[in-house]
Amino acid sequence: MEPRLTHVDASGAARMVDVSEKDVTTRVATATGRVLVSAEVVALLRGEGVPKGDALAVARIAGIQGAKLTPTLVPLCHPLPVTGVVVDLDVADDGVDISATVRTTGRTGVEMEALSAVATAALTVVDMVKAVDKAAVITDVRVEAKSGGRSGDWTRGGA
Repeated sequence: MEPRLTHVDASGAARMVDVSEKDVTTRVATATGRVLVSAEVVALLRGEGVPKGDALAVARIAGIQGAKLTPTLVPLCHPLPVTGVVVDLDVADDGVDISATVRTTGRTGVEMEALSAVATAALTVVDMVKAVDKAAVITDVRVEAKSGGRSGDWTRGGA
């Protein structure tokens, strides 16, 4: 089968993919990303926090909300019964590492929900630290692994 974009029809018009014939299976996806911040922000996150409060807790909740709102944000994503979201944020020496794992039992995968969770958490970190570091950068947002569904399991790097 020749590679093709699934969200456009033969004439090139955008369309929502019909998943009604797909099997309902447990599907899981994990995405990661980073927010690069100044040493001053790292020190604040490791200490008493930033002026707006508990930045990591707020970002974690925002990431969960981002996963749940994916079909509102990404027009051709299907609304899914999201059955679980775990968002982890770890302060590194040069920023914040973010990981999100999303689970569903449905007819299509949750890669976009995992990406939305990471992106929303990252945006929230930037919002929480911008008073101290206006140069914060979101980087490396990507899917790391997915399982379930017709195409089976996939892991970045094939491991």
